[in-house]
Amino acid sequence: MPHRSVVAAGGLCFIVGALAFVSVFGYLATHFDYPGILHGSAAEVLPRLRGGGSPMRAAWAFYAVLPLLLVPAAVGTFFACPSSRGRMTIALVAAAIGALAMCIGLMRWPSIHWALAQAYAQAGVEARISLAAVFAGLNLYLGNYIGEFLGEICLAFFFLLCGLSLLDEARFPRWLGWCAAAFAGLFAIGALRNAVPAVQGISDVNNALLPLWMIVLGVSLLMYSRKA
Repeated sequence: MPHRSVVAAGGLCFIVGALAFVSVFGYLATHFDYPGILHGSAAEVLPRLRGGGSPMRAAWAFYAVLPLLLVPAAVGTFFACPSSRGRMTIALVAAAIGALAMCIGLMRWPSIHWALAQAYAQAGVEARISLAAVFAGLNLYLGNYIGEFLGEICLAFFFLLCGLSLLDEARFPRWLGWCAAAFAGLFAIGALRNAVPAVQGISDVNNALLPLWMIVLGVSLLMYSRKA
């Protein structure tokens, strides 16, 4: 297969992205009460962000660029499914949009929120009210709508199209395609958590399943590249 190395690289990106996600998620959960703290007020969140110092800022910066690994991973999946070029082209676009949306949403933490945290520490009562409004607005727009909703919906669409395409490839087991489609459904439902709080539990499950699924898909791509 002329694109064997591209497929293998895509598989590695899935695996590396999953392991890195688990590592940084664990760090933020331990040192920043993530993701529960996302629902906190500026008075609670900004001092803790500033208190974490450079390591906390670096962790958020690293976390923000991780979604970009989905782009080369999607390219590898594209070449692994030659029977579904049209469908996988749409999937590749969805993955690119989703990765960029999640990157933009997360990047607010080491950039704008970091600046807000520095200003909040020196501000008076009235200034803090204004800073809190900016903080809340950025969370709503960049976090809830761009990063979480748009990013996760696009990623769910990518996984759905991947699943359908994998079903057309004889080299892959059929259970892999069906699992991709099933996970896509769960991921899409979890993306609605800000509008439908009742699905928050599904979103929590998705946080655990996402790295596992990425590893399964990455290993499958590596095996495919060797068989082709």
